[in-house]
Amino acid sequence: MLAYQSLGVVYGDLSTSPLYVYKSTFADDIEHSESNDEIYGVLSFVFWTLTLVPLLKYVLIVLRADDNGEGGTFALYSLLVRHARVGFIPNGQVADEELLAYNKKDDHLGLLNGDPSAPTGGAMTAPWMRRLLEKHQISQRMLLVLALLGTCMVIGDGVLTPAISVFSAVSGLELSMSKEHHKYVEVPVACLILVCLFALQQYGTHRLGFLFAPIVVIWLMCISVIGAYNIFYWNPHVYQALSPYYMYKFLKKTRRGGWMSLGGVLLCITGSEAMYADLGHFSQSSIKIAFTFVVYPSLLLAYMGQAAYISQHHVIQNNYRIGFYVSVPEFSLVREIKMACSGNSYTCCCGGKPISYNWYFLNYQTVHCLGLFSKGEDSAYFIQNRWSGLAVIIVMLVTTCLMSLVIVLCWHKNIFLAICFVVFFGTIEVLFFSASLIKFLEGAWVPIALSFVLMTVMCIWHYGTRKKYEFDVQNKVPINWLLSLGPALGFVRVRGIGLIHTELISGIPAIFSHFVTNLPAFHQVLVFLCIKSVPVPHVLPEERFLVGRVGPKEYRSYRVIVRYGYHDIHKDELEFEKDLVSSIAEFIQSAGHEQNGYVEATENGDEKMMVVSAGFRFHEERAVEPVEAPGPSNSKAMHSSPIPPKKRVRFVLPRSPKLEKSTREELQDLMEAREAGMAFILGHSYMRAKSGSSLIKRLVINFGYEFLRRNCRGPMYAVSIPHASTLEVGMIYNV
Repeated sequence: MLAYQSLGVVYGDLSTSPLYVYKSTFADDIEHSESNDEIYGVLSFVFWTLTLVPLLKYVLIVLRADDNGEGGTFALYSLLVRHARVGFIPNGQVADEELLAYNKKDDHLGLLNGDPSAPTGGAMTAPWMRRLLEKHQISQRMLLVLALLGTCMVIGDGVLTPAISVFSAVSGLELSMSKEHHKYVEVPVACLILVCLFALQQYGTHRLGFLFAPIVVIWLMCISVIGAYNIFYWNPHVYQALSPYYMYKFLKKTRRGGWMSLGGVLLCITGSEAMYADLGHFSQSSIKIAFTFVVYPSLLLAYMGQAAYISQHHVIQNNYRIGFYVSVPEFSLVREIKMACSGNSYTCCCGGKPISYNWYFLNYQTVHCLGLFSKGEDSAYFIQNRWSGLAVIIVMLVTTCLMSLVIVLCWHKNIFLAICFVVFFGTIEVLFFSASLIKFLEGAWVPIALSFVLMTVMCIWHYGTRKKYEFDVQNKVPINWLLSLGPALGFVRVRGIGLIHTELISGIPAIFSHFVTNLPAFHQVLVFLCIKSVPVPHVLPEERFLVGRVGPKEYRSYRVIVRYGYHDIHKDELEFEKDLVSSIAEFIQSAGHEQNGYVEATENGDEKMMVVSAGFRFHEERAVEPVEAPGPSNSKAMHSSPIPPKKRVRFVLPRSPKLEKSTREELQDLMEAREAGMAFILGHSYMRAKSGSSLIKRLVINFGYEFLRRNCRGPMYAVSIPHASTLEVGMIYNV
């Protein structure tokens, strides 16, 4: 069932590639000879490219490198972060390494060994490489930049590919109407399909898979049947082109023109990265089954059938060039609609909402259809050949580089295996990269420029966030300051829970001392809340909360660290508040007995944290409080309307004879504080570069980061905080 659904989500781009591969490859006016060496050479390139890259590289090797079921560029980076400690997560903890998802054994590459679970290679697993990455920050920065580059290229290509593929799919209308009418119909139809596709994105992968899977299946069946028909009817000997000898003859005969045409051959594997990027929606086996037994043979039959038809119809290029639909018997039009792109694949690295990104892509692609493609049919293939290919091959090169490190550092394989992997696949991809790079000034710079804009935004946000955290660490108040205030903390304690949001995992944030200095009163229960991301896709609910005390029990002061994976969805306000209070209650109940759940949480060991679940639940009692009615009125014309009774929720501790007196008192205080309500203390920061900083740093911090902070992304809170319960403490950060 998952393999069937994946056909409608993962393989839309790959399945529609026969629409434009031959047309783009022969766009450089390569002349055809009677021997058909040019056509056979292109078919040979297409066959071996499909076999070596999607089938061998992705299906047999890369799909094994899943991060707890997730795939994509950041999944590879996440694996390297955990195994080589090369991450730039500033508030990382030893406790994070105890997560079940963190320590899950990776599926090793079982190509050389009978036992894939056993580390191999001995000293050849290159421990020097791990030490190099862990010791030198320049290596870590290069790795992060590489991961960001691959992710941004996926987005840059994703902006263009859906519009081009949909436009190519409806280009068959040219065969059923005159050229004068065709140009007024093709663009509006493509725009309408794009609007419908992106409007359906919000309904999720599951529903989209069932909706588009039958369309893609019918499409693959049709191109398979058409391909088989063309092979047997026009040229049964076209199978000879599968020999790699024809690639050599093609390059020898066409020389520079043949090398430049490889940019069109590259388009036959656009969408291969989606097999790995969308791994989290399906499974390894489902994606492998769908490609190996359905997509791969269907595409081979389609490409061979097209080559067989074109080999007997050289003159066709004068009228319609070399398109797909001209090879369809009786010119019957197969109406194919593909799923444009999966927004869910890109949200984890950018922090945006999937639908917003979808509407951004939609607007961008509609502009392409209205502005660029309205120039004519050839414009679509020009853009596909020169714009999209370069971004696609850069993503594949990034995957090859990161994958070679995963083979050594995560799978513990022989370093020569990683070298063979990067040399073999890297050589193929560099060949296509060089052919695509020649088109840079002809339009390939567009997705590259867009990708670098996105990458610049990500780097600015990462740099500013890191500098902000370093400032917080340098200006945090030590625990001894809080302890010196005594149980009353030196100011009035009012009813309720005071929740202070901070990025720190230890110490007292400066905003708290700044707040109490100006307003010497605070709530009876004090909670320092840190919400952070960890380098795993998902964190189990029972491992999400780390809870500990800040000071003695009498202070009623706690630290709660809430951990989310990069694919976790943050809970809504009410559910999160319940889990937060329940986790503190669970900690209070379990804190009397030091168990194995304790882990050190700070550099100097002044706090201890416990991994707790939100299993402790207060019993709720809903009481109705009577409201006194107003006194009688002497006026007969006025009638007082009845006042509804006031409802009040009380929380009652569960009856348990095992609770000690001090523990019950602490739980009672927590219960009363929860009844009184919760207030949120937030820091409102203003970032400024220090005097004497370089011009680049001033531009990045004062303008770039501040603009992004104010306009593009809010704080990473797990709840939608009500304004009536919020206090903001302003601070200036001189970094």
